Amino acid sequence: MKFPAITGIIDRRILVNFIADPTAIAKILPPPFKPKLFNGNAIAGICLIRLKRVRPQQLPAFLGISSENGAHRIAVEWMEDNILKEGVYIPRRDTSSWFNHFVGGRVFPGKHMLAKFDVRESGNSYKVAFKSSDNISLQVEGRTTDNFSPTSVFENLGTASRFFERGAIGYSPNGNKYDGLELRTHNWKVTPLDVSHVQSSFFENEILFPKGAVQFDHALLMRDIQHEWHTATDICQTS
Repeated sequence: MKFPAITGIIDRRILVNFIADPTAIAKILPPPFKPKLFNGNAIAGICLIRLKRVRPQQLPAFLGISSENGAHRIAVEWMEDNILKEGVYIPRRDTSSWFNHFVGGRVFPGKHMLAKFDVRESGNSYKVAFKSSDNISLQVEGRTTDNFSPTSVFENLGTASRFFERGAIGYSPNGNKYDGLELRTHNWKVTPLDVSHVQSSFFENEILFPKGAVQFDHALLMRDIQHEWHTATDICQTS
């Protein structure tokens, strides 16, 4: 079933981005997905997004819902109808919303694990943490800055921004298929975030990622972005 387009506001979106060993990443990616590389590195990350007034396009804003959400992502490429496509593979999604948890993977693309979020924002300071119902934990702390990270593999803010803007289609595992979901923003804009602390028990799981295979690179912040969610063509799992 094709779900109707959803609209709302991205009140706050933090993109915490990592470089990763391509060989290690390739081992955990199911076909047809392969790591999308930048300067020889696979790129993984965490999207921490607060949505407001989210509802089907035909409904008024006051009927929309709000939620905190987290997604662990890997930049990927795949072939579709002999065309090279790009986007992100999302091995897990977490949400504060019982509604998102219930409809995700059933009515709306992408299964969502229920999680308890702790969000503290003051001026230019941000702290977002959550612990999921299956004990995955995450913490990110940072402050806005005018300067893009000088140690990043991306040479400047514009290069990083273009890379992540192109990863608008996300695929999540759901039974014998991968649910596709496309984010369309009306006013894409990112600013640098200087991160003082980041911890993800998912990326620190050495069964999935050998020690040192995933390393923090930089973080970006988005605020007050009008957006839409559209279903993308599902991809069937292959053996």
